[in-house]
Amino acid sequence: MKRAPTSALGLTALLLAGCASVSHEHPVLYPNAAYKAMGEAAARQHLDQCVTLARQSGLQAGTNAAASGAMRGAAVAGVTGAVGSLVFGRGSLDDAVKRGTQGAVVGAAGGATAGAMNERPNSTYRQFVQRCAAEKGLDVIGWN
Repeated sequence: MKRAPTSALGLTALLLAGCASVSHEHPVLYPNAAYKAMGEAAARQHLDQCVTLARQSGLQAGTNAAASGAMRGAAVAGVTGAVGSLVFGRGSLDDAVKRGTQGAVVGAAGGATAGAMNERPNSTYRQFVQRCAAEKGLDVIGWN
């Protein structure tokens, strides 16, 4: 029985490693006068420079939503499982800890999944890229 929680924890760790800082959103440019004057290729090149500058400044696109979701899910489900076991008298303190651990594993997986599905670029990263683009005459109207 001890292998199931351990393997589930390992699977959750792999999920977090794969999703923690991934962000697939990119800035969307409005075709203003500057955009039209330089053309799409040049505008994209300027935007790529802004993204590179943001990363060189130490900013990361990801928000680690999967990791924070996993921590919240593990905490809530773990405590709920342990307290529920104690309150409803289902075994000893060891059983409560076991149910709390099982709940934490399930909660971490659920929280990581929910966090990864809501992943958005870090707001400071977005603001940096948008300001850099604006200094080049480009207008970022959103992130897609």
